[in-house]
Amino acid sequence: MSAPASRAGGVFESLVRAEILALTPYSHAAWQPHLVRLHANEAPWRPAGDVTEAGLNRYPEPQPQALVRELAALFEVEPAQLLVTRGSDEAIDLLSRVFLRAGQDAILQTPPTFGMYSVAAHIQGAEVIEAPLRREQDWQLDAARLLAAWRPAAKLVYLCSPNNPTGNRLDESAILAVCETLAGRAIVVVDEAYVEWSGVPSLARFLPRFSHLAILRTLSKAHALAGARCGTLLAHPELIALARRVIPPYAIAQGTVESVLRALQPAALAESRRQVAQLLQQRRWLAQELAALPQVEKVWPSDANFLMIDGRDAAAMLGRAAAGGFILRDLSGYPTLLNSLRVSVGSPEHNRQLLRSLRAP
Repeated sequence: MSAPASRAGGVFESLVRAEILALTPYSHAAWQPHLVRLHANEAPWRPAGDVTEAGLNRYPEPQPQALVRELAALFEVEPAQLLVTRGSDEAIDLLSRVFLRAGQDAILQTPPTFGMYSVAAHIQGAEVIEAPLRREQDWQLDAARLLAAWRPAAKLVYLCSPNNPTGNRLDESAILAVCETLAGRAIVVVDEAYVEWSGVPSLARFLPRFSHLAILRTLSKAHALAGARCGTLLAHPELIALARRVIPPYAIAQGTVESVLRALQPAALAESRRQVAQLLQQRRWLAQELAALPQVEKVWPSDANFLMIDGRDAAAMLGRAAAGGFILRDLSGYPTLLNSLRVSVGSPEHNRQLLRSLRAP
């Protein structure tokens, strides 16, 4: 991958907002940890209960180099191709602010899909164009339908794979066809929050081939760090440089930095892989057990850590689950999922208890 161009925008200049190209980014306090910090107006004492190594009284390193290196190794990209964000949500917000002009630009998404794409677009004042997934094909991407729906105003095209809430992995050849056709016209954003559960490699291996491809990854799911709020944007170095112009200067909290670095140690990664394998076994078992319930009409195939089910009376199922102490995700807000529920695969004991609740008279 070539180094970033010296001018802002570079290969993305025709897509990025002019305001971002002209922006002078905030200049944060210099990061020189070998010197005593008397330049950032920090408190000189640690707060009570502070157990971090660096101290919560100090601002964290902007885009911590050690964390960037470890995450780049984990996701098999170069450090210059990675931006650390507060979960995938922040990466979606950054892309919206970099590329979407209020009242002029749009995103293109494939419903039913993750709701933050449209929320971030609407916050930015952008339009949302839709090319629905095909229910009759187990919610697969129809590349021809999506490309027919695309307009030059659609600067961001979101593809969630595995898709939330349907759980299925999108066909790789269809995604690549979209990337080929929209090269230079739009940023194709592939959300891989659940890819570790799918058994297939990340599309990040195609970043050298498609400069307009961006990948969202997170540690919330397979690494059990939802509370740490750590995600990444993987993309061409020039796109990463653009996103760095608008991300807050101290976005990643010190506690998050240290907890994620611990989670990226070899022993912790091996444990995560073991836990993922165990959950996949539970997913298969839970899918079979749910399919046998008389109130379940269909359990959709899943490549994620959850199952989407169609109920004969979804409201009644929600009530039974709640009576047993469980909350399921009601998907009736999606027009094509009026009687559907999303069930996260829990611990073996929680899965058994949930089934007992749903079987209750």
